[in-house]
Amino acid sequence: MSNLKQLPILEANAGAVPCCAPLAREPLGAADSEKLAVMFKALGDPVRLRLFSLIASHEGGEACVCDIQDVGVSQPTVSHHLKKLRDAGLVTSERRGTWVFYKVAPAAVAALSGLLDPSA
Repeated sequence: MSNLKQLPILEANAGAVPCCAPLAREPLGAADSEKLAVMFKALGDPVRLRLFSLIASHEGGEACVCDIQDVGVSQPTVSHHLKKLRDAGLVTSERRGTWVFYKVAPAAVAALSGLLDPSA
């Protein structure tokens, strides 16, 4: 059982808008802290971070699980980590036939990068 929570406000079809002000501008509120902690926790695992990077850097911004599964762990473990990334709102997935294709969620990337941008 996971303690990662689904992020309701960072959906795949949401605009790529940061969720909160950058840390350099003002402190995070409790609700934003919880939402962002879920994403950072998901990215805190080396395998998940590598999978996230493979998806983000894949041609066209979309990767088939068949193209990213060689990360040094078994296929069931890859599926487990991809589910954690999905649950955290970091990636979206779409089944096409027997394969699943993953995309980085733009709203999640905007939230993380906006939070850490010292110039904003």
